[in-house]
Amino acid sequence: MNREDVLLAGLAAAGENATFTPVQVQKLFFLLDREASHLIDGPHFNFQPYDYGPFDRAVYDGLDKLARENWARVENTGRYRVYALSGEGQRRGTTTLRTLPEPTRRYLASAATWVRQLTFEQLVAAIYKRYPEMKAKSVFRG
Repeated sequence: MNREDVLLAGLAAAGENATFTPVQVQKLFFLLDREASHLIDGPHFNFQPYDYGPFDRAVYDGLDKLARENWARVENTGRYRVYALSGEGQRRGTTTLRTLPEPTRRYLASAATWVRQLTFEQLVAAIYKRYPEMKAKSVFRG
């Protein structure tokens, strides 16, 4: 898989019309790189400790590129951006998911669901608990 396929499959794994906040996309692709890279021909990113844990600008750049190509939507809420797949992006991501072994599809769906069900504070705290090295530059005190 290439990075674009990973982005599409990762977001598609959450189901149609799923939206992600910036912290959710960063943590989703961090988890995929750290815990499932062997399943998705990764790693695909270079996450570093940052204000709220693991961060790689390439996640946003990749999603912006997908949006320019009409595979994704990036909406500004005023406070932050929200990321989702377009209909075509969902179809392409789902097609990519179908090429993966069932355990890989289950992991992607589980990770996408998990990052979306937690609050910002819960998600960042959970990542720090499992990956304390990613707390090195944190401004988060939750």
